[in-house]
Amino acid sequence: MQTELLIADKASGEIAEVSNSTESCEWTTNRTGQPGKFTFSVLKSPDLKMAEGDVVRFSVDGQLQFYGWIFTRSEDRWGEVSVTCYDRLRYLKANASYAFYAQTAGDIIRQIAGDLQLDIGTIADTGFAIPSLIKENQTCLDIIQAAIEQTLLNTGKVYVLYDDGTGLALQEAASMMSDTLLGDKSLVTDYTYSTDIDKQTYNSIKLVKPNEETGQADVYIQQDSDTIGQWGLLQYYEKVDSDLNEAQIKAQAAASLDYYNRVLKSLKLSSLGVPGLRAGQMVYIKIENAGDEGVAQWVLLEKVTHKWENDLHTMDAEAFELS
Repeated sequence: MQTELLIADKASGEIAEVSNSTESCEWTTNRTGQPGKFTFSVLKSPDLKMAEGDVVRFSVDGQLQFYGWIFTRSEDRWGEVSVTCYDRLRYLKANASYAFYAQTAGDIIRQIAGDLQLDIGTIADTGFAIPSLIKENQTCLDIIQAAIEQTLLNTGKVYVLYDDGTGLALQEAASMMSDTLLGDKSLVTDYTYSTDIDKQTYNSIKLVKPNEETGQADVYIQQDSDTIGQWGLLQYYEKVDSDLNEAQIKAQAAASLDYYNRVLKSLKLSSLGVPGLRAGQMVYIKIENAGDEGVAQWVLLEKVTHKWENDLHTMDAEAFELS
């Protein structure tokens, strides 16, 4: 395994390769809500110049793992400097107000990226124009995530926002399948398998649309009596935009029920590292004794943390089953 850790000093234009003086580094990605994060420690040296905003690039065997910018540094009495870097999604934490009409999630990402002077990578066409999305004084990351969520609830397709190293990217999770097999006989060293209906399970979808003519709200409900009888009533409530028509609201309710009306099955696992594997990708998991029947299927990675230390690459991952 050959690692390369480059720091580009903007002030001098010099590029330093510091992998030989770095004992460990860590890269974490989340499918939603957080930018990619990269941390490392390096010994202080008069020849090493770095400052907040400098570019950091980390590669393994020639494959880019992380590209981002230094945001924080701390130094201990022994001269070890701990550095925290983030990718482009960090800049989406800026607050803003937007009103979008009949635009796709990709259109919304392009507009926000242009306003924040952020580069764009590969943006998939979701094929769904959101009738209206109005947000006031929210982070741009939350605004984009709301657009992605509306796309999910209306199409049933999971899309992932991430930094692909060249710019902000949007891809369907189904198109981000890894060819790696993870299992108790392949790379995995430890795991925890969980099932629950506590966090993201709903068997009744209640969508409410304001009606200016009557002064009241029009209510649309989709529910599953079988799972209500089994689990009790687990209701999802959302106020939808007044621009949506009845057919669109019913379609959104049906798609939401189809997505949320299930037992959520999740895995937390530790394994040998797979370079480049990131949250939002799908990977095939095969663990014979997990749960009642074992796991042998594609899962969606929610969080992945890689660690490189003393020539050993390991990773921890959290994943959801898609069934």
